[in-house]
Amino acid sequence: MADHDPADRNAQASQEADVDPTDGRDESLDERMDRNWNEMLQELRVTQTGTQILTGFLLAIAFQSRFEDLTTFQHRIYLILVMAATITTALGLAPVNLHRVLFRQHAKEVVVTVAHVMLRFTLLGVGLVLVGTVLLIFDVVVDRQSAWIAAGATFVVLALIAALPIILRRARPEQFRDTPSGASTSS
Repeated sequence: MADHDPADRNAQASQEADVDPTDGRDESLDERMDRNWNEMLQELRVTQTGTQILTGFLLAIAFQSRFEDLTTFQHRIYLILVMAATITTALGLAPVNLHRVLFRQHAKEVVVTVAHVMLRFTLLGVGLVLVGTVLLIFDVVVDRQSAWIAAGATFVVLALIAALPIILRRARPEQFRDTPSGASTSS
């Protein structure tokens, strides 16, 4: 009988160990990691495209004739933005490299967990670049006071967007489950 075969029992026990009965889905750990990785890839595609376009825009500014007219403050903000945009772009590409290097190494859970952290830092970088870009553009086009106000308003909007998951969890705790630290479960 196949039911009594030790190999079959070990395979079944392994499969049962991969299942998280609290997540409301009937999927193995591998299936969940595949799903989470695919969802993360969709998020990365959006983020990478945006950061690459913004980085390209920032890099092109230095070659404009009016660049020489910028103040020392504007030059410094520009250089900080170039570095932040470049690092953010690199962070957004890092999960792809991680996946390529660890491909077929049975490390999907590690890849998904580390990529999740990288994506969070990428989003933080995008926010910093957006606020800084608003600061620079308003400073060049209008004046320094308007620049600080516009950058501050942008920061507040981004902070509210970042806080939205926390706000939703507190407003409707019954709709959210606690997940282990570092776990990347999807909606």
